[in-house]
Amino acid sequence: MADNLRIAIAQLNPTVGDLEGNFDLLRRAHQRAAEDRADILIASELVSVGYPPEDLVLKGAFQRDNADRLRDLARLTETAAGGRPPALLLGTPWVADGGLYNAAALLDDGAVQAVRYKHHLPNYGVFDEKRIFRAGPLSGPMDFRGTRLGVMICEDMWSGEVTRRLEEAGAGILVVINGSPYEEDKRDQRLSYASARVVESGLPLIYVNQVGGQDELVFDGLSFVLNASRRPARQLGSWRTEVVSSDWSRGPEGGWQCAPGEIEKPLEGPALTYRAMMLGLHDYVEKNRFPGVIIGLSGGIDSALSAAVAVDALGADRVRAVMMPSRFTSADSLADAGECARLLGIGLDTVSIEGMVAASQAALDPVFAGYAPDTTEENIQARVRAIILMAMSNKFGAMLLSTGNKSEMSVGYTTLYGDLCGGYSVLKDVYKTDVYAISAWRNGAVPAAARGPSGPVIPANILDKPPSAELRPEQTDQDSLPPYDVLDAILRALVEEEKAVSDIVAIGHPAETVARVERMLYGAEYKRRQAPPGVKLTSRNFGRDRRYPITNGFRDARRGVDRGQGE
Repeated sequence: MADNLRIAIAQLNPTVGDLEGNFDLLRRAHQRAAEDRADILIASELVSVGYPPEDLVLKGAFQRDNADRLRDLARLTETAAGGRPPALLLGTPWVADGGLYNAAALLDDGAVQAVRYKHHLPNYGVFDEKRIFRAGPLSGPMDFRGTRLGVMICEDMWSGEVTRRLEEAGAGILVVINGSPYEEDKRDQRLSYASARVVESGLPLIYVNQVGGQDELVFDGLSFVLNASRRPARQLGSWRTEVVSSDWSRGPEGGWQCAPGEIEKPLEGPALTYRAMMLGLHDYVEKNRFPGVIIGLSGGIDSALSAAVAVDALGADRVRAVMMPSRFTSADSLADAGECARLLGIGLDTVSIEGMVAASQAALDPVFAGYAPDTTEENIQARVRAIILMAMSNKFGAMLLSTGNKSEMSVGYTTLYGDLCGGYSVLKDVYKTDVYAISAWRNGAVPAAARGPSGPVIPANILDKPPSAELRPEQTDQDSLPPYDVLDAILRALVEEEKAVSDIVAIGHPAETVARVERMLYGAEYKRRQAPPGVKLTSRNFGRDRRYPITNGFRDARRGVDRGQGE
C-alpha cells in the first residue's frame, strides 16, 4: 500500500459534441500528467462529451461513439516498458441496464476498472438532468492502487448523504468532479458545501471543475483542494485551462494530506464579470466557427462596452463596427462612436439609414393614412438598422453581436426584429447600472488574456451623457423608463429575489412605479423568448433560469398595491 500519491487535476475546456476534440484534450492532459510523474489524472463531469450535453446525449450513435473512444483512451493507462502511466478518473455518460447515467469512470491498467453514477440529479435553474439521466444508487468508494477514492459528481457534494455513505465505506480521499457554471457568489457556495463535507467526514477533498463557454453558460474553473483541516492546499485559477499536480502523503493514522501548493487569489467585482463575458463570447464564436463579429456602434454605452468585450475576447482584427446615423443622431454620438472605434483599434463603417427609412415610410403611407406618428415610426428605424447589420453579417460571415442589456430586456425597451437581432449578447444578463460600473472599470484596467489595448477604451463623454435610443428629437431613456438606479433595484427584487410587490413598496419604492415595472416585465416575455443567447452571470438569467409563461394573467400589483398594501 503506497503512502504517497501524486494527483493531477485537469481543468479543461471541452466542447459539447466534439468527441474527437474532447478526447484529444484528455490525451494531451494525460501526457502532461505522465511527464509530471502523476499517479492519477482527474478531469471534470461529462468531460468526454462536454457539459451540459442536453438531449444530444440521448442519441444512440453518440453514446456508442463515446464508449468506443473511452475504451481507446483506457489503453493510455496500460503498463509498458517505460513504467506505469497515470490512471484517469473522468466524467462520461454510461449506459447500463437499459438506463443512461451521468457517471465517473476510472481507467487504469488499460481498461475501465470502476464506474460510479451521479446520485442527486439537479432539476432547477439551468439544470434538468432528471429528464435525461437515471439517478444512480448510493455507492461505495473506488479502489485505486491501495487507496479508496470517494467519488462524487457535482450535485452529490451539495448534500451530506453521499459523503456519509462514502466515509462509512472507508473512503480516504473525497473527489468531486464538476460541471459547475459561473454565477455571482457561486465560488463562496462551492467552498461552503465542500467545507461542510470535509467537516462531516474528516476527509480531504479534491474539487475539479471545467472551464469555458457553452451557449449561455460559462464555466470559471477554480478547482481546489481542501485538507481535512479545511485549510486550502491548492487553488487553481479562474477562466483558464491547466493541468496541475499535487503531492499527497498518508499519515501514521492512515489519513491523507495534500502538501501545500499555490493558492491563486480569485477575481472579484467587475474584473470577474468582465472575464466571464470575455470567455463566454470567445468560446461561442470559436466553437461555432465564426470568423468574427459585427456590431452596431451607436455612440452609446451599451454598444461601446460590447465592442470592448469583443475586442478583448477576439482581437481588433475580428471586430467590425458600423455606425448607422439617422436625422435624429446627434453630433456627439457620431463623434463618440468614432472615438470609441479609434481607442479600440477597429474600423468603423458608416451606412446612413435615411434613404431606407424614407422608402419604408413612403410604402406604408397609404396604409397609415389618418394615423398620427408614434412608436411605429421609431421601430422602423431600429428594424432598418437590423436589415443593414444582418446583410453585412450574411455577406462577410461574421456573427452579429447584439448590444441590449438586462434592464432593457426586462421591461421590453427594445425592438423586436430591430435592436434585438443578433447571434449573441454579452450584456443580456447585465443591468444598466452595472454596464456603467464595468465600463468605468475597464477604462482603468486591462483584464488578463485581453487582446485589446491598455488605457481607456470607452470615451468619457459616453460615460457622462444621458442614455438615449435617438429615435426622435431630444429623446432620453428616462422619457419612457424610471431612472436606471430605481429601475434596476426594482428589477433585482422582482427577478433575482422574486419578491412580492408589496414587499418592494415597503422598502421605499413608489407603488405606482413598482406596479408599472412589474407590468412591463411580464408584458415583455414574448420578446425575451425571441432574444439571442447571452452569457449567464446572475442567479436568474433570462432563458435558462427564469422560465415564465408568455400568456400570463397574474399581476401581483393587483393584489399587493391596488388594495393599498405597503402604501
